[in-house]
Amino acid sequence: MLITNYKKALPLLRIPFSVYLMPIFWFGLSALREPISGWRAGGAFVILHLLAYPASNGYNSYYDRDEGSIGGLKHPPKVSAELLHLVYLFDGLAVLGGVLLSPWFGLLVAIYLLVSKAYSYEGIRLKKYPLLSTLVVVIFQGAFTFLMTQVGAGTSWDAIAEPTNLLLALVSSLFLCGSYPLTQVYQHQEDARRGDRTLSLLLGIRGTFVFAAGGLLAGAAVLAYTLWLRQEIGHLLIFLVATGPVVFLFSRWAWAVWRNPAAADFEHTMRMNQVSSVCLSVAFMLMLLW
Repeated sequence: MLITNYKKALPLLRIPFSVYLMPIFWFGLSALREPISGWRAGGAFVILHLLAYPASNGYNSYYDRDEGSIGGLKHPPKVSAELLHLVYLFDGLAVLGGVLLSPWFGLLVAIYLLVSKAYSYEGIRLKKYPLLSTLVVVIFQGAFTFLMTQVGAGTSWDAIAEPTNLLLALVSSLFLCGSYPLTQVYQHQEDARRGDRTLSLLLGIRGTFVFAAGGLLAGAAVLAYTLWLRQEIGHLLIFLVATGPVVFLFSRWAWAVWRNPAAADFEHTMRMNQVSSVCLSVAFMLMLLW
């Protein structure tokens, strides 16, 4: 019976959903101009995507107690105490694995997990504050994770602090700033029921798409400028070609939502997440191999 309860709680960690955060990892590696350790990069990937992100997802689910669709799960099971046990197990394994890989990386993983707890925990619940929660997400899932990936891969501090590398870290946050409200656009009723004033709820459905377009365009502009500074025009061409399907899908979805707000639903959101994650990951992996 006990094992059955843990099996029921496991889907709420939404491990497959962590795949949608892969682009930041590949982006961080592709930005480096010095050799990296393959085994350390692989270790960092496992720690982030199979341990740290699922722990954050599970903790968020525990306090949200969603009754409707959530990212990666159209029909989420009810939360239980076993879910929290799994979260703490994954937390511990992520920090331990991070420390074994690099003490600095372990510290950054611990900070990330603590911030994710503050985002969801009912006593703090940053999620209730639209601007503050957005700022926290775009920094910690964007630039912070970008740089944390590089630390995990064994990059030198000089390479991390290099000005154009920091500009690319900013790009990752701008992309998150554009895409993050889109992940909330179908949850307005659930968020309002809990008293969470998310950015998408504040902006409205149409406003969410306008804001998203602005954030993504700003990120693309800074990326183009930075790659031009680094004389990596080939990387820019790869990015433009690989993200063509994303631009097409986003434009078509925005047009559908403009005509009928009901199109801002779970299915369209997940399709957008899937396509953008795959296309961006492919783009950054090709840049890494270039």
